[in-house]
Amino acid sequence: MSEKQIQVTGTLAAPPERVFALLADPARHTELDGAGMLRGLESGPSPVTGTGDAFVMNMNQDGLGDYRMRSEITAFEAGRRIAWAPAIHPPGALSHLIGELDPSGHQYIWELEHADGGTQVTHTYDWSGVKDENALPLYPRVSAEQLAGSIERLRAATG
Repeated sequence: MSEKQIQVTGTLAAPPERVFALLADPARHTELDGAGMLRGLESGPSPVTGTGDAFVMNMNQDGLGDYRMRSEITAFEAGRRIAWAPAIHPPGALSHLIGELDPSGHQYIWELEHADGGTQVTHTYDWSGVKDENALPLYPRVSAEQLAGSIERLRAATG
């Protein structure tokens, strides 16, 4: 783990295939959101089926209000690993609040491993890909507690 990552791990009773199916379905991501920012899928495939797929999510955050993020799938290994990289959609839509900053380059990564009777889940928030140095003070956008909350919500949704 680097200084630009937060990582949490938990174990769920559900098999990796069931956990992965939920993570690959953006229409269900609001059920998993430990940070409380997601408001629902606006567009895109649900479920996603591979890298390069993209979906647009309605969002809301204190200080930003309502906005949208387009997330592109950056890793997809069925039953094992999925990741997506969100970016403001359309580009520049929040410039009235954040100026010309480019906060893209962060991603959410989920890694699944068989565990006794279930799945070990590792959830990583990684902002090491943010290239705009002036945007770095905005990170991290989520906390370890919020990531752990997402694992707890995933546990409830797959139970």
